Amino acid sequence: MMMSTSAPSLPPDGCTDGASCNPSRRALLMVTAGAGGALLAAAAVPFVSSLTPSERAMAAGAPIEVDIDKLAPGDMMVLEWRGKPVWILRRTPEMLAALAKAEPGLADPGSGVEAQQPDYARNSHRSLRPEVFVAVGICTHLGCSPSSAFQAGNPALGADWPGGFLCPCHGSTFDFAGRVFKNKPAPTNLEVPPHTYLSDTRLLIGADDTA
Repeated sequence: MMMSTSAPSLPPDGCTDGASCNPSRRALLMVTAGAGGALLAAAAVPFVSSLTPSERAMAAGAPIEVDIDKLAPGDMMVLEWRGKPVWILRRTPEMLAALAKAEPGLADPGSGVEAQQPDYARNSHRSLRPEVFVAVGICTHLGCSPSSAFQAGNPALGADWPGGFLCPCHGSTFDFAGRVFKNKPAPTNLEVPPHTYLSDTRLLIGADDTA
């Protein structure tokens, strides 16, 4: 897990009962959760200076560059863009295999709601590269931040749970491509922001080659 030296005091993720979340208050986090990790297991580390854009750039919603060279398979980093948490998950082969397993239970497996992702992410893995998933980590129900629930078959979610994400506020669940399961409060899949690769190890979040 990557470590750094200092951080401000931050409120916890998720919603309190009856209150809405404020994703703009979330700062840069690093979340590490292996495919066999415990349900909702996640660890936050403080600001990583090399990934933090200037306050002016964040306020303006400017694109930000991210180095994913040290992001190991099964790990996820969370950073802030336009006041929103953005996930970058390096999926394992097992996570990719779980996408097909999840499809019968998904509300929109083909990403039919066009506004939720760029055209280049309207595929089964909702990403430019199958192993790297980029998404806005805000539930499409009431704006809470889902937690990692990577362990397949976890008793808390049922023996047939393929792994993915759980919103602790009202129970919406999403697969490893951010696609919402049927009969959940969230009306749509998670948003995939515009992004492009500047190199094999650097991502640009907030812009792509379609403009």
